[in-house]
Amino acid sequence: MSPLSRKSPPAIKIPKHIAVIMDGNGRWAKKRGLPRSMGHKRGAESARRITELAANAGVKYLTLFGFSSENWSRPKDEISELMNLLRQYLRAETAELHKKNARLTVIGDRTAFDSDIVDLIENAEKLTKGNTAIHVIIALNYGGKQDIASAVQKIFKNKPKNAENLSLEDVGNLIEDNLMTRGIPDPDLLIRTSGELRISNFLLWQCAYSEMVFTDTLWPDFSEKDFNAALNEYAGRDRRFGAVKQSEG
Repeated sequence: MSPLSRKSPPAIKIPKHIAVIMDGNGRWAKKRGLPRSMGHKRGAESARRITELAANAGVKYLTLFGFSSENWSRPKDEISELMNLLRQYLRAETAELHKKNARLTVIGDRTAFDSDIVDLIENAEKLTKGNTAIHVIIALNYGGKQDIASAVQKIFKNKPKNAENLSLEDVGNLIEDNLMTRGIPDPDLLIRTSGELRISNFLLWQCAYSEMVFTDTLWPDFSEKDFNAALNEYAGRDRRFGAVKQSEG
């Protein structure tokens, strides 16, 4: 794996923040007659590859949807495999990311994870906190609805002064300040693999104005070619954030 951010970024408009729904690991394995665990392992390799590609392209934030709050309903043996893979990823990648000046942050509810996983997460965040090449955010046991509900709960708990006189903008700012992604800019581009056309409770507030690219490629097969295609698609979009061009009056 080459050092991050050494290649020159492509001469196109690069999103500052890319979010990815890494979908299709199980289908990738099934197509090959392999256990689902093999699909997840190959998916972890894709995450490593895309992190490097994103950093080299000049992306500053990369959020990967690793495990949703709904994924606990999967078979127990698959959950066990996923947790072991998470342990392996955190142990193997933390030092590698740190060496390449990449920061790692995990968002989501950690209370459902075993204590050793929580320790690995906290150690990774502490070690890489000052790194600046790219900020990798992994969503684990995360749900967009839960994120918003938790933010509102925090606001109620803190009881803002003159709450009855707050404008809608003030309320929106309060919610943003209490989301798990506080301090992280909203994604410019959301990529989902495997052909599904939904965002599955991922960064609901944050992706309000994200450009979205859906691809039929299964996540373990997501290549540099697929990544560059998504960047090119994004570069051709006209981001208006609800406004219109002056020429359209």
